[in-house]
Amino acid sequence: MKLAIYPGTFDPVTNGHLDILKRAASVFGTVYIAVAQNMHKNPLFTTEERIAMIQNCTSQYPNVKIDHFKGLAVEYAQKVGASVIIRGLRAISDFDYEFQMALMNRHMNDNIDTVFFMPHEDYTYLSSSTVREIVRFGGNVSEFVPGIVKNELIRKLRSNE
Repeated sequence: MKLAIYPGTFDPVTNGHLDILKRAASVFGTVYIAVAQNMHKNPLFTTEERIAMIQNCTSQYPNVKIDHFKGLAVEYAQKVGASVIIRGLRAISDFDYEFQMALMNRHMNDNIDTVFFMPHEDYTYLSSSTVREIVRFGGNVSEFVPGIVKNELIRKLRSNE
């Protein structure tokens, strides 16, 4: 069976991410959730915190592994022997950027394909940044993230109240 990576910052992991993961885990033999250490973003959670939350939320998937990487996802895919990069598409606005990235990745390594998954329609509007903003202003994100993630968001964003 094919090995795939699902790269992202996952800051934090949402039910939309987990929906894509569930779909990918049913198609591929092994899926690595590859937590990006992106120097251009200023993540709320450390890499270790993001990995711990993802581990807590994915224990029911025996074919899912969690790792982290710096640099290009296509290079990480090659390093772990993956032949597929998984990307989620929420809306048509995501497609242009993701299509460009897929073409660039193919140019860099034509042995690695990009496969797009669409989340359940309940999650098409959902993003990590939106979830963070809702919590920042005291809103309830219970339907958007697992309980452990909600608790960690509240701890981080409302600790000064």
